[in-house]
Amino acid sequence: MARAGARPRVITRFAPSPTGPLHLGHAYAALVAERLAAGHGGRFLVRIDDLDQSRSRPAWEAQIFDDLHWLGLDWPVPVRRQSDHPAEYASALGHLTEMGLTYPCRCTRRDIDAAASAPQEGAPEFGPDGRIYPGTCRARPMAERGPTDAIRLDMARAAARLTGDPGFDEIGPGFAGRHRLSAEDLITSIGDIVLARRDMGASYHLGVVVDDAAQGVSHVTRGEDLFEATRIHVLLQHLLGLPTPVYHHHALIRDETGKRLAKRDDARAIATYRAEGLGPADLRAMLPEISSSAP
Repeated sequence: MARAGARPRVITRFAPSPTGPLHLGHAYAALVAERLAAGHGGRFLVRIDDLDQSRSRPAWEAQIFDDLHWLGLDWPVPVRRQSDHPAEYASALGHLTEMGLTYPCRCTRRDIDAAASAPQEGAPEFGPDGRIYPGTCRARPMAERGPTDAIRLDMARAAARLTGDPGFDEIGPGFAGRHRLSAEDLITSIGDIVLARRDMGASYHLGVVVDDAAQGVSHVTRGEDLFEATRIHVLLQHLLGLPTPVYHHHALIRDETGKRLAKRDDARAIATYRAEGLGPADLRAMLPEISSSAP
């Protein structure tokens, strides 16, 4: 039993997708998560986000583990793989459906682009889930779901279920403070997000929320490009009755032109630096200084 007044244990995670080599940005993200946990006597986890089985490869997963060990990181095993937990995502999706918050969508990306070709003046066209969905299929009942349909969240109905003072605490230096959810903001700047696709039992948003809760993650560390998506995750946590972690969104590692690194940028892959003879200390020296933020 924890002592009265004792701080809860800090649990962080690094959750790469096995769809390509880890690069400098991944190294930084993993080190930030590990340092936060280690600085507070907590635990650092590695999780494999392989919902997209069409692109995931065992060889890339093995390379992820090898590169992280080379960096000097360690974590409990076995790791959690999303492909091992379809029933958990189906249960969460079923709960949202029972609440009357989902509907099937047959629209293709081209359909959505065409429907949004004449947006309302002043209305945002894109949100953290991509182009804001115009609601073409919103009236369709779940009973009409076809084998190729995606499942969307009816954001207006979901936002109407917000109670209390939902939000999240951010400790990253660029966004530090308390951030509250607004029903109007969720509807107008995010819209009806995808919860599941025909070839994936869950979208990234639903999967990450279920996974973090299942693993007891207390502090989510990730790149600042995902800050806006946190509103989606906190809403889903609220709807599913799951705890909301503390968030730490850190700076991104960029190339000389200021562009965010991608997996296709093999020139900055950890494996490339290793092949050139660099050691872990050399690679760490190429990254911004990492400090453990107070939880």
